[in-house]
Amino acid sequence: MPDAVAAFLFLGVIAYSLFGGADFGAGFWDLTAGGAARGRGPRHLIDTCVGPVWEANHTWLVYCLVFLWSGFPVAFTAITTTLYIPLGIAVLGIVLRGAGFAFRKASLRTPEQRLYGVAFAASSVLTPYCFGSIAGGIASGRVPTAGNGDAVTSWLNPTSVLGGVLAVLVCAYLAATYLYVAARQQRDHTLQRHFRGRALLAAVLTGAVSIAGVFVLRHDAPHLFRRLSHGALPLVLLAALCGIATMVMVWRERTRFLRGLAAAAVALVVLGWGVAQYPYLLGTHLEIDAAAAPEATLAVTIGVAVVAGLLIFPSIALLFRLANRGSLRPGDQEPVEPGP
Repeated sequence: MPDAVAAFLFLGVIAYSLFGGADFGAGFWDLTAGGAARGRGPRHLIDTCVGPVWEANHTWLVYCLVFLWSGFPVAFTAITTTLYIPLGIAVLGIVLRGAGFAFRKASLRTPEQRLYGVAFAASSVLTPYCFGSIAGGIASGRVPTAGNGDAVTSWLNPTSVLGGVLAVLVCAYLAATYLYVAARQQRDHTLQRHFRGRALLAAVLTGAVSIAGVFVLRHDAPHLFRRLSHGALPLVLLAALCGIATMVMVWRERTRFLRGLAAAAVALVVLGWGVAQYPYLLGTHLEIDAAAAPEATLAVTIGVAVVAGLLIFPSIALLFRLANRGSLRPGDQEPVEPGP
């Protein structure tokens, strides 16, 4: 049963990487869109795409936290008492991101829009970096079972930096691909060119950092490197093939199944990390069975997850279906020019 709960937990990690990751990536492209005039079109597309779904996507973060502290309280304690600095920054980033996104849409003056826009965009980059650094600290074994590990080196180390940079790039890759498809659906050729180039750039950079990361892991996290290059190698290779296929499709301006292919590439990378770490929950020193809660708690946790899934999955599927059709947008008109 502990393995089943761990599988449910990891499904939530993958879901948050895909849905929450695309939201964070949209903030990255918002940050780099340019000034008020040049960035007006891209930011309007980001607002219309992210607006209907951004709150729902954080459902997966809550899901992961509940599963972690209910199913594996020892690991939850160890992580929160060691990695509390990046966790705190990430939580602050989520709050600032939501506030900035909401207030920017309601503001009428350019200075206010810029202020809230910076809060939304900057936190959209900082938050996934922190989550990636947390994953790197856990995977490299820097979170002791008893908790209260080094609050600095646990997330400021080569593997954590690699995880943080990859998280930002992966989010940017997902968002650019999704936004390129959205621009194609709206038949906006200017935005198509804008996000097509960015999708290709993000894919190339993600691939380059991933290749460089092999050498980082070999030196700093040899156990993770060994498992990635053996047991999890088929998943890693399949993820690379999906990434290459995504680049080819974007280059040839094909959008059918493009979003699914990009999502598959990211999901396979995250799944590869899980397979490489199994059967450990923390690095190489805390196994899943040793960290698990009592059987009764695990059974209830699984039961609640099944019931919640039956209620939530159809709702989220309907939400994304309506958002994809444009049914949740107030209109297709251009945004009103801000006042002085």
